[in-house]
Amino acid sequence: MRDTTVAGLITREHRFQLPVDYTQPQGQTLEVFARELCDPERASERLPFLVFFQGGPGFAAVRPLSRSGWIDRALQEYRVLLLDQRGTGLSTPIHAEALASMSLPQQVAYLSQHRADNIVRDAEAIRQQLIGDAPWTILGQSFGGFCVLRYLSYAPESLTEAYITGGIPSLQRSADEVYQATFQRVADKNRAFFRRFPKAQGMADRIADYLDQHRVCLPDGERLTVERFQLLGLHLGVEEGPEALYYLLEQALLPTAAGEIINPLFLHGVMQMLDYDTNPLFSILHEPIYNQQRASDWAAHRVRQGLPQFCYQPGKPLCFTGEMIFPWMFEQFSRLRPLQPLAQALATKADWPELYDLDRLAVNPVPVAAAVYTDDMFVEYAYSEETLAQVANLNAWRTSEYEHNGIRMDGYRILDRLIKLNRGQHLR
Repeated sequence: MRDTTVAGLITREHRFQLPVDYTQPQGQTLEVFARELCDPERASERLPFLVFFQGGPGFAAVRPLSRSGWIDRALQEYRVLLLDQRGTGLSTPIHAEALASMSLPQQVAYLSQHRADNIVRDAEAIRQQLIGDAPWTILGQSFGGFCVLRYLSYAPESLTEAYITGGIPSLQRSADEVYQATFQRVADKNRAFFRRFPKAQGMADRIADYLDQHRVCLPDGERLTVERFQLLGLHLGVEEGPEALYYLLEQALLPTAAGEIINPLFLHGVMQMLDYDTNPLFSILHEPIYNQQRASDWAAHRVRQGLPQFCYQPGKPLCFTGEMIFPWMFEQFSRLRPLQPLAQALATKADWPELYDLDRLAVNPVPVAAAVYTDDMFVEYAYSEETLAQVANLNAWRTSEYEHNGIRMDGYRILDRLIKLNRGQHLR
């Protein structure tokens, strides 16, 4: 196995053949990819590992372009392992073509093995292959926080320390309760956005009216509907997202002698800012990550129907939606369309196993430090507080300074503060 140098870092690629279903260890396997990073000046040292669980679900681990952010801080004392969670990146990725040879029941069984419980089982199998019985440290961002809490429930003896950024989920609440709360946070972000950019409401309304009255197609030939346009609200909850959305809106309509038309530059921007086609696992499993002994049954869609401000009506102010998945997306996004029967089957599946061991978490021995963003649009703060009260040895840094993806913008400071918090060091 050869080491290479990328972005000034020593890197090593690992590939592991692991069971799809850990209850059938001799059955079907899949490949899981992980990239190890090390400070070149410490390459000969036996440093402990820090494993990173990416947000999502359905997104590959970060591909570093430089030594910066949280990776720079971690490399001061760890080897970093960037894990492509099963189904993402180079880890037997999920897409329509890969599933085409399976029957629908086989697809459901296969995708059901791609939640946090099996992501953690993969990590445990990888740990044993890399370092045997030695423990390691884990860091989870967003959905990665779900994985951290699952790890603490499943194998706390394998962990030295744990860190969570922007991802303290409810341990027991249903998908309905999650979306009832987060829709309110999205409404808050809409109000803040339109207050900050007074012209934005008029721009958004004119764009929505135009899309309602004309058939507008994106560069890939897909129709841009009002509902699809509203999905851009996902960016209201991330660092620099409101700015990016405003700049997109302000150049959306071009004046002509015959009236306004849609700017092609705007259409390219919409495609770049909505990646549901390129990361289908995110859409397929977004609601099932919450499910424990119950079906989600398109929870976000049902909750939205009771919130008229999120349902476009001509002449009424447009309201953007957030990190929600709706059944019509499997009709309007071309790469999701073949997966519609699978998405429907997973939405109605009720026999999901429990993800968290509340009794074990109540006596958790592992030092855990979490950055909890009080204005988070994606994770309900009140539910995070419920979880904080249920997990022993968990220290929280509550802050309104960052949005959900704060670690991407100021990762060095955030991880450094969490390390100090975990170790009882002085904070400034």
